[in-house]
Parts: sequence; C-alpha cells; structure tokens
Amino acid sequence: MSQLRVTKSGLVVSAVICFFIFLYLRNPTPAEPEEEPVHSEVVECGFYPDELCSALFEGKGVAPQIAKFWKAPHKSEIHAHLHTPGNCSRISRGLHFITRPLSTEEGDFSLAYIITIHKELAMFVQLLRAIYVPQNVYCIHVDEKAPKKYKTAVQTLVNCFENVFISSKREKMAYAGFTRLQADINCMKDLVHSKFQWNYVINLCGQDFPIKTNREIIHYIRRKWNDKDITPGAIQPPHINNRFKDKPPHNFTISFGSAYYVLTRKFVEFILTDICAKDMLQWSKDIRSPEQHYWVTLNQLKDAPGATSDAGWEGNVRAIKWKSEEGNVHDGCKGRYVQDICVYGPGHLPWLIQSSSLFAYKFEPSTDPLVVTCLERRHRLQVLRQAEVPIEPHWHFQQQSHFDMRLNR
Repeated sequence: MSQLRVTKSGLVVSAVICFFIFLYLRNPTPAEPEEEPVHSEVVECGFYPDELCSALFEGKGVAPQIAKFWKAPHKSEIHAHLHTPGNCSRISRGLHFITRPLSTEEGDFSLAYIITIHKELAMFVQLLRAIYVPQNVYCIHVDEKAPKKYKTAVQTLVNCFENVFISSKREKMAYAGFTRLQADINCMKDLVHSKFQWNYVINLCGQDFPIKTNREIIHYIRRKWNDKDITPGAIQPPHINNRFKDKPPHNFTISFGSAYYVLTRKFVEFILTDICAKDMLQWSKDIRSPEQHYWVTLNQLKDAPGATSDAGWEGNVRAIKWKSEEGNVHDGCKGRYVQDICVYGPGHLPWLIQSSSLFAYKFEPSTDPLVVTCLERRHRLQVLRQAEVPIEPHWHFQQQSHFDMRLNR
C-alpha cells in the first residue's frame, strides 16, 4: 500500500472519530446540566482524546464504542525518547516526570516500590512516571528472559534517576510462582542496603496502575495502617495444609492471600534475617503459587514487626475483578477475562475512579490503550491539583484543556 493511501485512510478514520465526538458532545444526556459550548478546537479534535476521556469517566453510553477506534500515539513518543541518544534532562522533561516533592508531608514520608516487568515498555513508563517522586525509591526487576532491546531501553530510563535502579539479581519467568517471590526478595535486599531511607515498600507488576495519588496513598497508610503491614488474606482450614508435599517449617499455619502487599521496613528486615522466615522461603520452593502464601503467613506471626494477624482480607491495595466474583462483588467485566481476571476496557473507567483501592489490575494497553491513557491524564491532574509547590511546565502532559476544566468542576 502506498504512503499516500495509508495517510488517506488514517485521515478518514480520524475524521469519522472527530465527527462522532462532535455530535456526541453537542448532545448531552437530558439528566446532565448543559455543557459548555463546543469550540472549534473540539470540532478539529484539538482536545482529542481528552473529550473522549471525559465522556468515558462520565459513563456516557456511546463513548466505549468510539474508544475502539483510538490508537496510542504516545507509545511511539515514549519509545522515541528511550531509543534515541540524548541527555537525561531531555528524557525526564520530555516524559513529564515530577522532579520535586510536592508537599512537606510527602517529602517526609518515603515509599519504596518493587516493580516486576517483562513486556509493554510504554506501559511501564506510564506506571513509573505516575508513581514517581524524587523522595521515593524504586527497584525495577526486569525479567531475565525479556528481549535485549527492552532491557536496554529500561536501563536508559533508569540511568537518569538516582533513586531508580534495576535489581542486582534477576530471575527468569518472574511473573508467577517461586521466581515471582524470589524477584521481590532480591529487590528487598537491594532496597535495604541502598542509601535511601523509606517507610514502606509496595510491590507492583507492569500491568498495574495507580488510582490514588502519592499523597492519598500516604494518608491511607497513616490513617489505617500506621506501623502495620498490609497483606490481605486469611488462615486456611487445617485440611488444606495436608495437601502440601512437606509439612510447613516451625509448625506454621499456612494462610492464603494476595501476592501484593504494603510492608513496613522493619518487616522487610525481619524476613531477610529471621531464621523462621528463611526456612519458610526454602519450603516455598516446592509449593504451588508460594507468593500467595508467603507474605500473609509470615504476617500472622505475633513476633513479626507490624503483624496484623486479625486483619483478614482488609487492605485496599488493588482493585481486581475476579470472574468468580461476578454478580456478587462486581457487576461484570466490560473488557475480557484472562485467566479469570478481568482486563479492563474503557467502560470500566467510572468504576475504577470510584474504587477505594490504591492501585488497579489488570491493564493491557496493546488491546485497550485508551484506558491507561485516560487514567494517567486524570491521575496527573489530581497530583498537580494537590501540590503545594509551584508547578513546573513540563509536569503537565499538555496545556490546560477542556478535559482539565471538566475534572475541576
């Protein structure tokens, strides 16, 4: 196909999308107050996809259908920054990273993050810049089997930030099973021995995204979990323990829970040095899905720092739509299920922003790129709105738009 033909087809699709957005935004639902007049920029898609994001967050019925046409131009922009030689100032500013603590409160309360990744480079950059602030510290575990070009791009980004580093020891296939657990342990060792001080550690994967700001995360921890560990889960019935190949060490009662947590630094130091915790890690090599047993079981021990043995499934760490909970806990998946977990589609945006969780899982930008794009833009507006310092121009993804004004209502 000639370049001219490709260009023409792209213009046709853009024109169709612009036309639908224009018609849709000119005809709000009767239950809503009259919207601001549509300016010429909207007709020309100058605010696209911001107008579409606004419609999605408001739950307007036709918006998810229009969203199917959307492609992600920011993906190529992100790749260009990481694959083109240049200085770190250009990368940091071009990718809109926050470069100063946004409040005294946040500056005095540092978080550590462990992020395990193996694909979706652009999604990783979106995740990192959403949670990045200079007073936090970030350990990135890149799967040993990831492509060399992917590893090089991640290293290029990491090299630009003193408080972001790649794990010194990397595992293969580190997204499930014991290698997933070991990847976290590897990063914890690096974090404890780093020069950075931090209060809590939070683990994420490359398909997570925050739905709360850094300040809101700190408020949640301090208000409900001050000096306590968050490991959602519960003790398993005695007959379940009989299914393990070997008896648990030290006569532990094994619990089942989430592989994701928010842990105090003292608890991390405990699991890295305590003989019982080390024995539990060794035993975990021979069981299925040890990452779903390890953290919550150790957090049941009364002598573990920050232990919350009676917390059960409390702790709003991640919003997940499980297939088994459809019709009970949630109203269904508007994207698609993959291994019984809902991959979010554009129709989930109203549900996501109403969630009380800190993060949400699971996203696949290759399938629905607009979901993360809309969440990211809204998240950045909230971050900047809460800031108590002067805003740097490059912290904005773009100049103020109709999207900004609608969210500020």
